[in-house]
Amino acid sequence: MTQSEFEALVARFGTAATKGDGKALAACFTEDGVYHDYIYGPHRGRASIADMLENLFHRDAADYDWRFFDPITNGRIGYARSLSRFVSTIPTFKGRRVVIDGTSRFILKDGLVAEYHESVNGGVAMAQLGVEGARMEKVFRRWADRFLAGPEAADYAKGFRE
Repeated sequence: MTQSEFEALVARFGTAATKGDGKALAACFTEDGVYHDYIYGPHRGRASIADMLENLFHRDAADYDWRFFDPITNGRIGYARSLSRFVSTIPTFKGRRVVIDGTSRFILKDGLVAEYHESVNGGVAMAQLGVEGARMEKVFRRWADRFLAGPEAADYAKGFRE
């Protein structure tokens, strides 16, 4: 994948997410592509990815906007930083406005996304929502456990000196 092709793919990805167009977002992925979302977890396959966007993302967020900046690729993997904003529709946090930044990693195959990973400081979003400290701790523990159980982190952690 060329740099310009990757830039176009990332632009389509962000536009689809902003519009809540699950079919268009899913079309950015390979048939068995995986979207690893830091809130909703992994979603494999186009149907699951479309469902996540339409029935989770856009269920919980109104006035959603996601923009990518500085996309770069070597043809096999790509990165981009992003800003996103939304207004919460979750009853406990209804009407709260949130702006977050992130870094996205795209594993590429045949001109599409085979795997999407994101790194987002969810604490920034939770603070804007007004999430209570004890609940944040529970969520952060779940995220940490999921991260540490992944094969890369688990293998890397083996390198600690005794």
